[in-house]
Amino acid sequence: MYLRLGLVMLLLTAIVGCDGLEKKQGMGKYGMMDPNLPEYTAIEFFDHMFHDDDLTEALKLSSPTLKRLISSYHTNRNAQRHVLNLRFDKVKITPHTGSAGRNEFSKESKVIIFFEGELNGKILKDMRVVDLIRDGKEWKVDKISIK
Repeated sequence: MYLRLGLVMLLLTAIVGCDGLEKKQGMGKYGMMDPNLPEYTAIEFFDHMFHDDDLTEALKLSSPTLKRLISSYHTNRNAQRHVLNLRFDKVKITPHTGSAGRNEFSKESKVIIFFEGELNGKILKDMRVVDLIRDGKEWKVDKISIK
């Protein structure tokens, strides 16, 4: 009887412990990048551009100027091709970790983002320089350029 009760309690604990929601993997080294950093916003932006089905979330992280430009292309693939000049089937996105500045009080920031992925079976590596601006308490991607 106690064995059955113990098994039922263990089963209930396992079911209640699993909330069924998929947790988003953290970004940065060891998944501990602070969401208030411009690097976090840049990675989130590109993650939405390459992994989402639509542009909705990427547009939320864009400045008004970039938002108008990206939304004119209507799909992620078109925006990747024409705005970013980057196309991947699978991609890993990482920020440059060499900067040691503090961005908590700045209004603008530049971030270097590295891309490593596949397109049609070929391995591609590339990088982009992202200009971000602060909009209230949030960072917004303003410009993307090739270094």
